[in-house]
Amino acid sequence: MTKNVFDTLQERGFIAQCTDAQEVKKLLGERQVTFYIGFDPTADSLHAGHFIALMVMAHLQRAGHRPVCLVGGGTGTIGDPSGRSDLRKVLTDEIIEHNCNQFKKQIARFIDFSEGKALMVNNGDWLRKLGYIDLLREVGAQFTVNRMLAAECYKQRWEKGLTFLEFNYMVMQAYDFYKLNNDYDCILQCGGDDQWSNIIAGVELIRRKTGRPAFGLTNKLLLKSDGSKMGKTAGGALWLDADKVSPYDFYQYWRNIDDADVKTCLSLLTFVPMDEVNRLSSLKDAAINEAKKVLAYEVTKLVHGQDAAMSAQQSAEEIFSKQSADNMPVLFAQAGQKLLDVLTQNKVIASKSEGRRLIAQNGLTLNDEKISDPDFVLEDLPAVVRIGKKKFFQIRN
Repeated sequence: MTKNVFDTLQERGFIAQCTDAQEVKKLLGERQVTFYIGFDPTADSLHAGHFIALMVMAHLQRAGHRPVCLVGGGTGTIGDPSGRSDLRKVLTDEIIEHNCNQFKKQIARFIDFSEGKALMVNNGDWLRKLGYIDLLREVGAQFTVNRMLAAECYKQRWEKGLTFLEFNYMVMQAYDFYKLNNDYDCILQCGGDDQWSNIIAGVELIRRKTGRPAFGLTNKLLLKSDGSKMGKTAGGALWLDADKVSPYDFYQYWRNIDDADVKTCLSLLTFVPMDEVNRLSSLKDAAINEAKKVLAYEVTKLVHGQDAAMSAQQSAEEIFSKQSADNMPVLFAQAGQKLLDVLTQNKVIASKSEGRRLIAQNGLTLNDEKISDPDFVLEDLPAVVRIGKKKFFQIRN
């Protein structure tokens, strides 16, 4: 008997909340379900934080369901306040269009857009045409202000000041779900768990306006075992665009994650069967590196293609073949320490001024990412630091 994709998502650790888990599971097992996930074009590339949503779409499509990938050409003009303590930068129409086009290319690596299998839509096509009075009468009347203010996404902004511009975001996202439900029989919205309030708003709008059932399902966010966000690098976000983060650097990020995060990443970010995930993540000490190599190769293949993944893997092996991490001199440190402090305390460099000169000359890298900040603080250990071209050290806690 074919496994229900709901069970697959649950087993792999994706599901955070669901409006009606039993009914959603039943529908996913009985018929083709059209579902959607939205991506606001706040940058010209998706990043590691979007990775789980892309995988949810891929799992559902592989099980025979139809994804609607929504890019926010309309909602992107406002910006989602969820998880934000400040107002997002307002983008021009030209930047939003460019970013949407970049998203489409990246999403296509995960989703098959051949005839009838998936849709790509832009909510700017309908939101920009809505008259303000029409929106107030058709949609605004279905929302109560006190219910909206109780939503977590607005609570976080309340003390610093929530603009009326952002206050409309939930209404617009709810309208998206209503529109897709009418036009494409889309009955399920998926998204990160920080979108729960917005998703619920859409479910309720459809019920009130049409009497039809609709459902919401959120995935867990990509977090490390200590609860902090995964996907932050010395240079900022871990982008999925090869021009922003090279396939080699992308590979190295996953190759060097903490041992405690291996199972989560293999489960959520690859299609490796769970039996193998459990075997790999149970490896101990130096043997866990086998699991990290599998993880790094699989995620790089998904994002950048097989050729780029093989090239990154080969480059990594060549760089560390002469002096593997197991044979490198070890420096002991704690997360939160400044890198230059660790290097000077261990007499790897003579002084902090020498360290600053190295940084200015692009001569200091961590996990093969150039360090540009003299006050750079260590976060993810173990890590490999390279000084110049030939000196390698492993930093462990």
